[in-house]
Amino acid sequence: MIQNGLHRLFVLLLLLTTILNACASFKPCPEGDKKKADNNMQLGVEYLRRGRNDIALDKLKKALNQCANHAEAHHAIAVLYERLGEDDKAKPHYQKALTFNTQNSDVHNNYGQFLCKQKQWEEADKHFLEALKNPTYGTPEIPYTNAGLCALHNNNFAKAETYLRKALQKNSQFPRALYQMAQLNYEQKNYKQARYYLQRYTEIANHTPKTLWLGIRIERIFHNQDTEASYALFLRRNFPDSEETQLLNQSETP
Repeated sequence: MIQNGLHRLFVLLLLLTTILNACASFKPCPEGDKKKADNNMQLGVEYLRRGRNDIALDKLKKALNQCANHAEAHHAIAVLYERLGEDDKAKPHYQKALTFNTQNSDVHNNYGQFLCKQKQWEEADKHFLEALKNPTYGTPEIPYTNAGLCALHNNNFAKAETYLRKALQKNSQFPRALYQMAQLNYEQKNYKQARYYLQRYTEIANHTPKTLWLGIRIERIFHNQDTEASYALFLRRNFPDSEETQLLNQSETP
């Protein structure tokens, strides 16, 4: 009985210590440190945008040294580590960013994309939906499209179509959603619909190697040689070193 009582006391003390440590971790940073961290975070994000990953990493590390609870800095460094292919370092920073700001839709969306690449389909889906819970979020078409693309990677065509349609309901001219709907319909052999969505895409956005290669394959189905040739010429002329140009060349090899 005494041993059981001591064990329970130990568990309670351990739990109390954990709670106190958690509370301490949420303690706001001193105002001076927060301002310094804000400045380094903003510099880090700017260098990240410029592709200067080395300087960005240095600035973001400084920001977190100055304020360990800085949600935006955790988010930015997670994105940077993911860009560098260091997913083992990115994941805990995504989690900390959400710990310190649970309602940040951008973090939920980016973490969802990260989890999707890890093939953690259900967890990714949860975070895309969390991103959409914020009624003031200005671009809901983005997490809807990412959720659709993730479902597409998981070969869940029905869920992918549902999400992509919702994305287009929010923004009927969102290029990524239009392209993904074209791709989805092509995969399902709905070639007229695939052409329809690709045409809508071309009305508002510039062609990429992916959209041109999709267009080539669609026009081949309809034996529309002129449009197919036009797409092929555009692809070879503007993206000669792309993977899609290689696929085109391979497809024309006897």
